[in-house]
Amino acid sequence: MVKNRIGIDVGGTNVKLALVSSEGKIIYSNSIPTRAEMGYEYTVDNIKQAIQDLLKETSINAKDVEGIGFGFPGQVDYKSGIVRLAPNIPGWVDVPIAKMIESEFHIPTRVDNDVRCAALGELNFGAGKGCENLICITVGTGIGSGLIVNGKLVRGASNAAGEIGHIKLQMHDGPICGCGDTGCLEAFASGPAIVAMAEDYIKGGKSTKFRELANPDITPYIVCEAAKAGDPVAKRIFTIMGEYIGIGLASVVNLLNPEKVIIGGGVAAAGNFLMDPLKETLKKRAMKIAGETVEVVPAQLGNTAGVIGASLLIES
Repeated sequence: MVKNRIGIDVGGTNVKLALVSSEGKIIYSNSIPTRAEMGYEYTVDNIKQAIQDLLKETSINAKDVEGIGFGFPGQVDYKSGIVRLAPNIPGWVDVPIAKMIESEFHIPTRVDNDVRCAALGELNFGAGKGCENLICITVGTGIGSGLIVNGKLVRGASNAAGEIGHIKLQMHDGPICGCGDTGCLEAFASGPAIVAMAEDYIKGGKSTKFRELANPDITPYIVCEAAKAGDPVAKRIFTIMGEYIGIGLASVVNLLNPEKVIIGGGVAAAGNFLMDPLKETLKKRAMKIAGETVEVVPAQLGNTAGVIGASLLIES
């Protein structure tokens, strides 16, 4: 009998679960609220219940599931299966999630960072199929990345590899980043940076399309909609974002010489407004040979990359 796997993508708002086939197809999926404010035990109990429901709905036994994989936003100890710190999910500090799930279901369980899971999903079943070396970045509230080198996921000495968002673009006096340092790529080019630039423009008394659309707050989505409607300021904001990300990626491309850079995350929905300046800057600023080799492409799996990638952790 073919053994399927369960992939679980834990976010600040929702937890997505899916039964995934060995071909990367989603057989069954569901979503439950994270409810972080109730404490991690509450969320874990709900996840256990959701796994029970999944087994019941698909009429399979736990012994027919090859493995369970979790993707978490934040710092994860892959080897010991512990969530060290999930900044956007209060209360998740040193939670031994793998052990908690294994003792309940007796199914091998692995945990990793959510963007690393997305990179695994894209490598095996998405935009990275056939690649040996790739960088998968997600641009949203922050900038996260997963690195694949010689076909393998790079985790690093303390499972902290891939923090592309914290490449330094400015030596002194740069914008303050969520990590506490200044001048990080993430502080220049992420969802909050887009909103800050849009708000600065309005503070100058200027009227723009995104000012009309704001309801009541400006969001990256609203700036993106304004750009699509032809607003020159909104378009310029995405050009600047693309240039910053292109410069940050030039360093990584010079270092790792990948075949592909895969771009995902909410901000990537801006499409060519972001991708064109990003590609142009990357080609211009990377070393010639590495820059000519790399192809920049949008992520293919969208919202399913996390659960599909998490389901693959059992063998990665």
